[in-house]
Amino acid sequence: MGTNLKRSKDGFTDIYKREMGLFRPRSVARRFSASEVLMKRINLCGKLHGHKGCVNAVEFNSTGDFLVSGSDDKLVIFWDWKDRREKFSYLSGHLDNIFQTRIMPFTDDRKIITSSADGQVRLGQIFEDGRMDTKRLGKHQGRVYKLAVEPGSPYIIYSCGEDGFVQHFDLRSDSATRLFYCSSFSENSKQPMNSIRLNAIVIDPRNPNYFAVGGSDEYARVYDIRKCHWYSPISSDTPVDTFCPRHLIGKNNIHITGLAYSNTSELLISYNDELVYLFEKNMGLGPSPLSLSPEDLQKREEPQVYSGHRNSQTVKGVNFFGPNDEYVMSGSDCGHLFIWKKKGGKLVRLMVGDRHVVNQLEPHPHIPMFATCGIEKTVKLWAPMPTDFPPLPDNAEKIMKANKQGREDHSRITLTPDVIMHVLRLQRRQTLAYRERRYNAADFESDEEEGETYLLGFSDSDASSEGGGNQRECIIS
Repeated sequence: MGTNLKRSKDGFTDIYKREMGLFRPRSVARRFSASEVLMKRINLCGKLHGHKGCVNAVEFNSTGDFLVSGSDDKLVIFWDWKDRREKFSYLSGHLDNIFQTRIMPFTDDRKIITSSADGQVRLGQIFEDGRMDTKRLGKHQGRVYKLAVEPGSPYIIYSCGEDGFVQHFDLRSDSATRLFYCSSFSENSKQPMNSIRLNAIVIDPRNPNYFAVGGSDEYARVYDIRKCHWYSPISSDTPVDTFCPRHLIGKNNIHITGLAYSNTSELLISYNDELVYLFEKNMGLGPSPLSLSPEDLQKREEPQVYSGHRNSQTVKGVNFFGPNDEYVMSGSDCGHLFIWKKKGGKLVRLMVGDRHVVNQLEPHPHIPMFATCGIEKTVKLWAPMPTDFPPLPDNAEKIMKANKQGREDHSRITLTPDVIMHVLRLQRRQTLAYRERRYNAADFESDEEEGETYLLGFSDSDASSEGGGNQRECIIS
């Protein structure tokens, strides 16, 4: 009996039942794709070479046949990933490094939306005769890390920026609509509310009227697009729900770097120098979390937590994996990628994904494989492979303890007035340098790699590099 249970867990019983006609082939494929035996065999199966800077964004098209990537080199590359070759590439028109590339659905993969550190949201369009045209759709003041495309729509896009604005784009029109300005919660109505620098935006796939944003405080906010006032100068930023672990409420220096929705509307949140949390739809704190009493907070169910990685240096994404989102995966500052079981939070895979930092992980829409990118100049492909390597390396505990120690040490750092002034001077220096680069056409046309390290909205060109490498070689996203 124990053997039968083990085989069922590994998927072999399902394959046997499929051969006997007891299961539908498609059903077995989905069940087997989520089995741990397959997950433990996932390893690096290829690299895509072509970018000259750090790769910050990867996405598969809807069929999974092709993959698009964006980089610090301002280049967008369309890949035939199966043959490991570049299909075509084009200069995006951005003035700074690309952070997001999205293929619009139902456009025959001919419309690609990009966002960048220059604040622009741009459209690249491929015509029947092979010509490529790019144009600016809109602009934020500050970097734009993430875009969200309405599921199944070839026209609707959302963007969020460091200026705190959420913008709505309809490709059938020539203008962008500012939906609202995201501001912090304040207990004192007389106290001015600060802008939230937004790093992430995602749309609920089960109800595209809802979307979530996260940024420079502890709350993930969920909004209803139907409650936005389209014809007013600026809509209220009152969310319909908010999500945050109890112990992070009121904690300073906490940022959200990544969000992801599952197919059942679960919300995954990745925090800077903290952990990854999974919230079910009924775990929200409501539109006004500060109005909850301590007793009400204690009654709230705690989210599932995923630990072991380190998310400090960059704006990292987080994602689900598996035909029914059975796994959660994230990159790490230690150069590894982590994969946990969604239910229970058990770590099932720990692999080296980059010499420095793994930032983004993008699952294939139909088969058990995914793509990653980070500080290196390649896109990496991962799939089940015949291998004798253990799913967790011998030094897994050491890696996770080092990451935990780094988080704890960072949380004990106290910023003195001198350090704060130093950071502000560096930020001002970066702003002046950015403006000079932006309006210098000769610099825009140059092929030289340049830039400073981006650390969650702060630039520290004096930061030391641990583990070797030139910090000015590329721009961290």
